[in-house]
Amino acid sequence: MKKQNILGSAIVLALTGIFTSAQAEPLITDYNEATSAYEDAYLSGSFNLDSGNQDQTSYDLDLSLDYEKVFSSPDRNTKLDFLGTGSVSKGSTSGDESEDDYQALASATVDNYFRPGSKGAFWYGKGEVGVKKGQEDPFTKATAGIGYGRVINVTPMARAIRVVQALREKGSLTRDPSDATYQAIAVIISKESEYRAKHGAADYEQFWIEDIEKTLAASGAVNGGSRLSAKGVLKSYDVLVNEKISTRKQGWLVRAGVGAVITDYDGEEGKPALEAGAEYHLPLSNQTQFSNEAILTATLKDGDDGYNVNNAMSLTHELTDRVDWENKWILDHNTSDDANDITTNSLSSTFLYSLTNELDFSVEARLTDTEDDISNNGNDELDKSLNMGIKYRLK
Repeated sequence: MKKQNILGSAIVLALTGIFTSAQAEPLITDYNEATSAYEDAYLSGSFNLDSGNQDQTSYDLDLSLDYEKVFSSPDRNTKLDFLGTGSVSKGSTSGDESEDDYQALASATVDNYFRPGSKGAFWYGKGEVGVKKGQEDPFTKATAGIGYGRVINVTPMARAIRVVQALREKGSLTRDPSDATYQAIAVIISKESEYRAKHGAADYEQFWIEDIEKTLAASGAVNGGSRLSAKGVLKSYDVLVNEKISTRKQGWLVRAGVGAVITDYDGEEGKPALEAGAEYHLPLSNQTQFSNEAILTATLKDGDDGYNVNNAMSLTHELTDRVDWENKWILDHNTSDDANDITTNSLSSTFLYSLTNELDFSVEARLTDTEDDISNNGNDELDKSLNMGIKYRLK
């Protein structure tokens, strides 16, 4: 009986320790700062080369550039987007020539809130420019409308939690800081661009990390008093500068607007346009991010009406400090009065291994299904691919 009591007490203490540890660390969703900024820029590429047992050497090079920059303040959100893809390929049959293709779309969206700091109503303006190889004109479009809701960048809290975890592992902290201290550290991290502007790109990190150190010291959590040890400072630098955490967002919004397609790829001008969209972002845990973005656009012209629906869903999980697992489902549907409906579903699962803070090695499995009601045009069957490549973080 005595042994049972000892065992029971040990289990209770262990569970209490786990519960206390889980409670000591805040959720990244606890961060609620209206002013923030982030910038993501990736250059991805994959290359395949085949030779032997075929008429000639064949190759396939695919490149993509994905850029997003968002600045949020209590009264305004500004978002810049760019996605460009290109490919160069050559077939294996004798006489096959090299072929290339490219397309790009850039947009700028400004959401202006009627009540600064709220998650309520706003009016927005949006401009888009696109190019495609072989098209007669570039695509240009302007839209204005209203919306409701707000999406908040909570990445600073994710980075604050990671810094404290690393310092705790190194023995630099005597206890876990309070939620208020985590919040204060996250605010300092979110102001990285301000530190860079004030102190210069070469020196700002020392002032940035010093202010984080002061915040931890003020909380009484620093082991040894008011200063982090050398290993604590170096570890903080390593986490903040050398480790990259994928962008984390929280919140939702909906929008609807009207506008005009100023120029279209087919050479047409002045088409009226309608737009409706929605976003939903939720960190399921401190390591897992779920996002879904949907947009419906319609162009109206007698005898040539058309619309496009695009839905992009993603689930990203941080397996370790160096390995991310990204899963995406992209649905794209096009309907036009003078062409067949086209529906494309693409499912992908990608492992990204961080070689450096800027360079990732990727392994991607992808399934693509295209329905266009056209037989024997090369896309009738489910397309399956396994790709390995390099993803370079520009920002």
